[in-house]
Amino acid sequence: MGAMEKMDEQVSSGAREYLTFRLDQEEYGIDILKVQEIRGYEPPTRVANAPGFLKGVVNLRGTIVPIVDMRLKFNCAKAEYNAFTVVIILNLRSRIVGIVVDSVSDVMELSPESIKPAPDIESGIDSGAVVGLGSMADRMLILLDIERLMSAPDMGLVSGID
Repeated sequence: MGAMEKMDEQVSSGAREYLTFRLDQEEYGIDILKVQEIRGYEPPTRVANAPGFLKGVVNLRGTIVPIVDMRLKFNCAKAEYNAFTVVIILNLRSRIVGIVVDSVSDVMELSPESIKPAPDIESGIDSGAVVGLGSMADRMLILLDIERLMSAPDMGLVSGID
């Protein structure tokens, strides 16, 4: 089945595909359509006076891409760089941003019925950026609106929603 046929099928069933990744003990999902590519971690070039979670920038085929360490952004206990550490390159409305995560798990298709609204709990994440909780078999995914998260004013990366 070609990519376009798959896209049409996805739209008609209402199911969406999410790239799942791990941060500390949690598993998160983001809309696969926002993902441009997945790369191994390489230390970025530091940017003076940038917030701590902004690790720096990398040159990706001529495009300067800011690299956000999601583990620092979400206040994870530790952010170790190892063979599993990856950078997910996101394509968000005219802006390319990279996010550092512990590891990428897989791509999951979730139907609207398998997504529950997120409970109102205090966390380090802007509650509006949590779309809901996806459950499948014995897994629980925290589904993120990665575009909203990256365009939050404290990120200083993507201008606000038009």
